[in-house]
Amino acid sequence: MAAICVFCASSRSLENRWLDLAREVGAALGARGHQLVSGGGRVGMMGAVAEGARATRAHTLGVIPQSMVDLEIADTGADELVITDGMAARKIVLLERADAFLVLPGGLGTLDELFEVWTTATLGLHAKPIVLLDIDGFYQGLVAWLRGLVGQGFVPSKGLAMVHVVRSVDEALDAVERFG
Repeated sequence: MAAICVFCASSRSLENRWLDLAREVGAALGARGHQLVSGGGRVGMMGAVAEGARATRAHTLGVIPQSMVDLEIADTGADELVITDGMAARKIVLLERADAFLVLPGGLGTLDELFEVWTTATLGLHAKPIVLLDIDGFYQGLVAWLRGLVGQGFVPSKGLAMVHVVRSVDEALDAVERFG
């Protein structure tokens, strides 16, 4: 059993297909006996992944800054809710408490979290799996751009290989389990 940190969108204005994907991921990780570690919000995909995990009785840990609690978006249904002083402290706790990272579609915050765990892995600060779920080619442009950076010498090929790009929920959890 692994504590899987899921990074994803917390926007309130998403298409249902993204919310359904997040619920599916939460339910699948719970069905496989894993725990969910999340950003501690109850809205958007972040809330949906927690709902899916709880539907399978998976343990849920949310990590949220006090400023977001004050906006009344905290996932108060989490089995454990850690409240931090800010976003930087939140990322430290997420990194410490997770055994693996699964990145779903998201925006700037999701990308920030992806690059944080990826950078720290390339620096040798952890060896936890990082899996990018590229549903419907969501991350195709990003991945192509990063591959181009390898050819230019900005990103080492070893660093690029640290992120496992997959196309389905089952592949994502298989990768977490295989590389974890």
